[in-house]
Amino acid sequence: MSGMDQLHSVQMVQGINGTNPAKPVGEVKEDSTSFKEQLVRLHERQLESLSFSKHAAKRLDERNIEVNKGFMDDLEHAVDEARKKGAKDVAVISRQGIFIVNVPHNIVVTTMTEDDMKNKTLTNIDSAVFL
Repeated sequence: MSGMDQLHSVQMVQGINGTNPAKPVGEVKEDSTSFKEQLVRLHERQLESLSFSKHAAKRLDERNIEVNKGFMDDLEHAVDEARKKGAKDVAVISRQGIFIVNVPHNIVVTTMTEDDMKNKTLTNIDSAVFL
């Protein structure tokens, strides 16, 4: 074997810069998670309960909008249905008020009562759900 062939053989065994050579395609580390598992975890995170931004929480308080467990379940269901249809920013319209939700982050960004909506325009939403 020539000197160049020997050097190439050593690099293949040791890898470049002394690292281990790459594993064959299709071989997965025992301790790594699969792509499917990562997608499932991402989806589960998306389905976690809604949170309220500081702004939205302040608006709930200022406008005396009451949110109970039953309503939160309905709101989460509405957001989940909007997510299934590809919504990114949804206005959920209910008797309690209107809730603007950023779907990918599961965050209620603001809320308002029906009275607050007089002569107002909603912008930056791509869908609406009526409860």
